[in-house]
Amino acid sequence: MNIKIDLPIGFPAVALESTLLCHGLPWPANYELALKINTILAEEGASPAVVALIDGLVRVGLSDSELENLCREGSKAVKVATRDMAYVLATKQLGATTVSATMWAAANAGIRLFATGGIGGVHRDGENSMDISADLVELSRTPVAVVSAGAKSILDLGRTLEYLETMGVPVVGFRTDTFPAFYVPHSPYALPCRIDDEKLVAALIHQQDDLGLPSGMLIANPIPAEYAIPAITMETWIEEALEAAEADRISGKAVTPYLLAYLHRISQGKTVEANKALVLDNVRLAARIAKEYASLRE
Repeated sequence: MNIKIDLPIGFPAVALESTLLCHGLPWPANYELALKINTILAEEGASPAVVALIDGLVRVGLSDSELENLCREGSKAVKVATRDMAYVLATKQLGATTVSATMWAAANAGIRLFATGGIGGVHRDGENSMDISADLVELSRTPVAVVSAGAKSILDLGRTLEYLETMGVPVVGFRTDTFPAFYVPHSPYALPCRIDDEKLVAALIHQQDDLGLPSGMLIANPIPAEYAIPAITMETWIEEALEAAEADRISGKAVTPYLLAYLHRISQGKTVEANKALVLDNVRLAARIAKEYASLRE
């Protein structure tokens, strides 16, 4: 298997996607975020496992120089979901992994926790377009627990939750009774499971292992209140962004980056600052759960 794992011994690892760094922020803001993530993981006694495709190998864990180079290359890296992995590896292109590809790599490296911003999901009008993120498929078949601020607000959250339920994916609200909507801490959609401490989340993951269940788990962690954007404001911005995307005939995998860039402009940068804040909060939570999980495995 073309996978190279380079992680320190003795520290629980937290998987991290590289699309967030390469396509989410420009240089040097992406590298500054990567360093902040590393600092938080070190504070919590965990190690970063950034996943990327480099020189024909799936890399799990990068050196300092490799991480810096990846951030410098930024959007030049190919955005890689699971379906794209074989092609990018065979052609030896630089690949930035999305949630689905990162989950696959984490599972094959024996990593149980993965921190990201927000997962993909069922797009609005998805019942007609059939635009459903590969993230949901991977969650149904890969035993990795994903800590995120729910799903991106631009998606159809109700149908996203219905899809996850149908595919047998547990969705756990961390200190919340409703599904977070990325920039917005709460939504109208109630969750079946709420847990208020990291030890119990780790116990739930461990129990899932013992049962031999094949799916992953989504741990929904609301954005910190001081960075949250009001739901009404967010929905107004999203509706405007969707209308612009339709007018510009944007479709397929170009939709999400288009909408996020539009929201960045219309919010005067507030959405980007919110994104960074929720990522760092998810990383800290994932690290704490990873430590508790490691102690249970021992």
